Formats: sequence, structure tokens, C-alpha cells
Amino acid sequence: MRAVAVGGDLARADMCRRVVRDAREALGRLDALVASASTFEPRAFGAIDEDHIDRTLAVNLRAPLIMAQEAAPALRASGRGRIVLMNDVAGLEPWPRFLVHSVSKAGLGMLTRGLAQELAPDITVNAIAPGTVLMPEGHTADAAERSAGKAALRRLGAPEDVADALRYLLEADYVTGHTLVVDGGRLVRP
Repeated sequence: MRAVAVGGDLARADMCRRVVRDAREALGRLDALVASASTFEPRAFGAIDEDHIDRTLAVNLRAPLIMAQEAAPALRASGRGRIVLMNDVAGLEPWPRFLVHSVSKAGLGMLTRGLAQELAPDITVNAIAPGTVLMPEGHTADAAERSAGKAALRRLGAPEDVADALRYLLEADYVTGHTLVVDGGRLVRP
């Protein structure tokens, strides 16, 4: 399996389409789309403005939809198309200071289910919702410990945990419309 990472400002619809076209041209075909770009900007409720809302929704929700539209014909032609959207547990539980992010990720969950219905039976569409895997820059040891304590497994996740979930969803033939939560049991803790 070959992969290519293609970058662009996914807040812009034209760039979303270009990223998919560039990937298809670089590979000669398209078997899978993994949409993992996301904004993650804290904002107090009173400080949320239109620019913050527009950019967050554009990158986290609109971009995966436009990219799926652009990729669908090539994915159908491959005979085994896969779309995996990178969500996170903020779409399943609201986070203080990340209201717009949480709303965009909740929408991504519905987008996953809607695309699965729309693109079946030719293309499977799933999502991965990681818990805390990588701490933000500048985090303290106390913050990492608090985050780990929120998971039933009492540890932070590793990038390999998410990669394993991605590998599974790219190979699974009978799973579509599902969000695979990779959070060490964060959402099942009381």
C-alpha cells in the first residue's frame, strides 16, 4: 500500500478539491481518503466570534464533505473505496473552552453516518474518535497526569493506537457508518 500526504489550506473549498486531485494524480488512483486535518483552538464563550466559527466549521466539517465529494468517483472506480474521517471525543462530550470545536466534531459524526448511507455499497465511510493521544505544546506534567486519569486505562494513548484503528477501518469490508472511539475508556468513566 502506498500513501501520499498532500497539504493545503482546507478552510478553502478550492484547496480541498485540489488536495484530492493532487493525491489522485500522485498515486495514479485513489483507494482511500483519510481526512485528518482539524483546528483545535480554545476560546471562552464570550470571545467566540464569526471568524472563529467560520474557520473551525470550514476545516473540521466542510472540508471532509467537499473532499469526500471530490474523491467519491475515484474511490468508486477503485472497487474498494474507503473514507476515514478523524473525529475526536469532543464530538461525543462537550469540552469547556472548545464549544465550536465540539459542535464541529459532533457534526462530523453525523457526516460519517450520512456519507456511509449515501456512498454505500461502493465506499465504506467510518471515523475514529481518539481521546488524549498527544498533549498540546506547553503542557505540564500535572496536565498530562490529569488527562491520563480521565481514562479507565489510566494512561494517555499513543499515535500507534490511532494508527491501528485506521489500519482496521481501511481493511474492514463490513463496517460502515461507525465511529471507532480510541480513548482508553475515557467515555465510560463515571
